[in-house]
Amino acid sequence: MLTIRGAVTTFIDETTEYAGDLFLDAGVVTEPDARGAADPQLEVIDASGCVVTPGLVNAHHHLMQTAFRTLPGTRGVPMATWLPTMAAVYAEVGIDAELAFTAARAGLAEGLLSGVTTIADHHLNWGTAGVEDSVAIASGTAAAAEELGARLVFVRGSARDDAELAAASAEAIVGALVAGAPQGIRADGLLQVAVGPAGVHSDSPETFALLGEVAAKYGLRRRTQANEQVDVVIALEKYGRRPIDLLEEWGWLAPDVTVAHLCAVTPDEIARLAAAGVTGTHAPACDLPMGWGIAPVAALRAAGVTMGLGTSGGGSNDAGHLLADARLAMQVAPLVGPPIPAREALSMATKGSALGLGRPELGSLTLGDAADVCVWDVSGVADAAVADPVAGLLWANPGRRPKHVIVAGRVVVRDYRLVSADERTVTTALEDLLASRRKHSAH
Repeated sequence: MLTIRGAVTTFIDETTEYAGDLFLDAGVVTEPDARGAADPQLEVIDASGCVVTPGLVNAHHHLMQTAFRTLPGTRGVPMATWLPTMAAVYAEVGIDAELAFTAARAGLAEGLLSGVTTIADHHLNWGTAGVEDSVAIASGTAAAAEELGARLVFVRGSARDDAELAAASAEAIVGALVAGAPQGIRADGLLQVAVGPAGVHSDSPETFALLGEVAAKYGLRRRTQANEQVDVVIALEKYGRRPIDLLEEWGWLAPDVTVAHLCAVTPDEIARLAAAGVTGTHAPACDLPMGWGIAPVAALRAAGVTMGLGTSGGGSNDAGHLLADARLAMQVAPLVGPPIPAREALSMATKGSALGLGRPELGSLTLGDAADVCVWDVSGVADAAVADPVAGLLWANPGRRPKHVIVAGRVVVRDYRLVSADERTVTTALEDLLASRRKHSAH
């Protein structure tokens, strides 16, 4: 058993906070037992001066893009310029299992060090990978999460891929990573597989149909992107319809579907999303620099759409710091509607994201929930005179890191340091790999 003792407060969920100790056992939140503090099997984490929260859930990331941040020609440019610029760099470096592992390990490490215990990796870039190579890429990403102790949801994405190849690859990835697992979730809950076309702007009706068939066959979650403004334009030009119309027509407005971005949605579309039971993912630190706008999160939530939060990838958001993005979500919300209170923003980054992944046991700390926990020190000068320590997590001290992070009852970050890997080693491994490949490409 692991006991977290003496916290200023524990954020259980959006409506519940708790001043007592938190008990974790067998990977879940549990009741205290009769063992005393002298029991050598009872580990105690001193949370004095700290706020305890559920582990953050990043519902939309592109881990491969961790290797491609702040690239020349990718900032302040239209999507029509951004896409070929990124594609050229992918081709120069080469997309394969080695890069997938090395980039994912850096992105996952960054996430854990900033309190993200679960990451949904919407992997869209496959290079020339066939089915066997795509399985190796997925397996490399999963191996990185295994090494660090993070939870991973690997989304077999597609961006202009051949529809039949994408579907065959998705089936093979299910077989390799989560064979026989209900809903594509491994028994220990640390690995999950989902499917997701990039969007109606890039993928055909056949791709949506075939990946939807794979999802139905294995009980997988479905994920896509829509209404980043640019795809509204493309959909109107290509089909004479808006993206939400097409998703509905193609069978992708349903309770098992999560849609990221949702910037340019109309009141009618919001109502249709809510009626269909679709969940959404807000990604403000991607949408703003890309010029896509701001999702009307308050209106979506008021209509009944469960909203999560995601960072998106390093090609558009150079940081994988979800708490900082929750802060940004609060700051920009009044530009498109009512303000979002801090506890709602924190709930989006925890429970909202978890529900979008079909994982109700994540993102909260009620009895029986997964033992994914962050311990945030709020005793420093950056938090001085903060009247509300939970609100202060987001409003004060931008870029804060948790002191301790626990995943499935296992401490994976202790005293601000990774337990299973050296941060500098993770960093240099990615930088050295990129340098080597670029040097080879230049010759």
